[in-house]
Amino acid sequence: MALTKANLMEHLCTKMELDRKQSQKVVEAFFTLINEAVIIEGNVLLSKFGKFITRDKSSRPGRNPKTGEAAEITARRVVVFHAGQVLKQRLSSVLHGDKNE
Repeated sequence: MALTKANLMEHLCTKMELDRKQSQKVVEAFFTLINEAVIIEGNVLLSKFGKFITRDKSSRPGRNPKTGEAAEITARRVVVFHAGQVLKQRLSSVLHGDKNE
């Protein structure tokens, strides 16, 4: 199952007793804030979840997978996600069958 914006909005409607318009505004505002923070600040830390970090990648030689022809991969900025310790521990406990989590 993929967690979509629609799923988040539905969850807010049922758990927080918000109407659809309110929940849509909350979800859109949250993602707008995250997007702007990543672009402007470069890093976004979500406590007990993880951290989004921007990295600059330099250009490098590559290869077109269809033709095998050499091609230059241009320099670019990418966003990477690093899971926080709490999330890692919860994932580990699920993988190892710990029912206490």
